[in-house]
Amino acid sequence: MWQLDHLAVCAADLSAGRDWAESRLGATFGPGGEHARYGTHNLLLGMGDLYLEVIAPNPDAAPQAPRWFGLDTPPQTPRLGNWICRTGDLDQALRAAPDGAGRPADLERGDLRWRIAAPEDGSLPMGGGWPTLIEWGAETLHPAQRLPDSGLRLRRLIVRHPQAADIAHRLSGQLDDPRITFEPGPTPGLRAEIDSPQGPKVLE
Repeated sequence: MWQLDHLAVCAADLSAGRDWAESRLGATFGPGGEHARYGTHNLLLGMGDLYLEVIAPNPDAAPQAPRWFGLDTPPQTPRLGNWICRTGDLDQALRAAPDGAGRPADLERGDLRWRIAAPEDGSLPMGGGWPTLIEWGAETLHPAQRLPDSGLRLRRLIVRHPQAADIAHRLSGQLDDPRITFEPGPTPGLRAEIDSPQGPKVLE
């Protein structure tokens, strides 16, 4: 079975993305790191069984491949741009994925080791309607277990897509998370409804 691993706020600038997310959540992001292969960097926030990242192009890095998460053309305004699901066997998971879900790339930072399915052109699978797939190394402590707990908890993730019914059908039996719902819409989009100590919050 796959599990929801983390959500990503995509931004053109890391500081602007942080300010956008923090103003909506009432929580403070901590340090993340750099992704040399893709020329990006991020900040992280623990949310219990998953985490939230703000990710943006790193102006001081030259990517070795098209930037993942569609960040070669980042949104002018930060937005919730991607959802990432983990699997214990990325190669097997990709056999159940639609065309364009990406090819495995082996990455590391410090003592973190992971494999992720990144489309070669840097795009989001199905425009973000299909999750990016990740497999953490067997000896890697998951980031959500490393991060301070913000007290935020995901109540619902809404995945909007013109092919929402087909995506839900293809994920049935692979991803069983009652927090995730699929809704038809003219363009792909994500909405996260989050419980916080200050009350309900929304990112989209």
